[in-house]
Amino acid sequence: MRIGEIAALVGVTPRAVRHYHQSGLLPEPVRRANGYREYGVRDAVLLARIRRLTALGLGLDEVRDVLADDEGRGLVEVLEELARDLARQEAVIRERRERLAALLDEARAGRLPADGPLSPELAALLSGLGELPESPMAARDREILALLDAVVPDGERARLMELMRGTAEHAHEVYPLLDALAGAGPDDPRVAEAARVLAACLPDELGVEIPTAESRGAGPSDVSLADALFADLAPAQSAAIHLAMRLVRERREQSR
Repeated sequence: MRIGEIAALVGVTPRAVRHYHQSGLLPEPVRRANGYREYGVRDAVLLARIRRLTALGLGLDEVRDVLADDEGRGLVEVLEELARDLARQEAVIRERRERLAALLDEARAGRLPADGPLSPELAALLSGLGELPESPMAARDREILALLDAVVPDGERARLMELMRGTAEHAHEVYPLLDALAGAGPDDPRVAEAARVLAACLPDELGVEIPTAESRGAGPSDVSLADALFADLAPAQSAAIHLAMRLVRERREQSR
């Protein structure tokens, strides 16, 4: 193979091949009588490995170290490793396409919110809510769920969304009570009622202590995700949510 042919086969440019030669990563092949480089299968395998390692974000020195560890391995062993790597890439692509297909179905049915794309779990949760009334708390919850959807690991996200499903079924009852607390103080008499209704629809697993900077005795620069989530709530709304969590914890303790 000529340099253009091996470059096209592996998916790099001839300039990249020459750069790998100059860097000492890819040995110079034998040359024909006319001076052109002549590449073989082993050259293509090594070049493919270099391309894959650099695509993973490794620097050239790091790639050189990895290749040094591979010295002495047979061609079959290297090819088998490349085959396994391609299989892993295919599995990742297949999973992404399946998730994309599910989101596309939701979008075509008009059930995908404007803040998508979202995971299938969150998309299913939101689509099950149906049309919610205009509610600042509902809009805020959607933003929080979209954030959690992006930062929570896959397995934990599925569990979280399943826990939220039961709560979401009572959204039409809970949101008006929380919206009514906007601008109110934590001693507002409506706090207890809102907390009671919210606690009734929360599963026991969600009855957790929510640590804030104040409860941790932390300084103003030590802000957690919980602090950010509660930052723009009215004092009465924050008090209702914290009280609801406490009621759920007490309920859980009593059931043990």
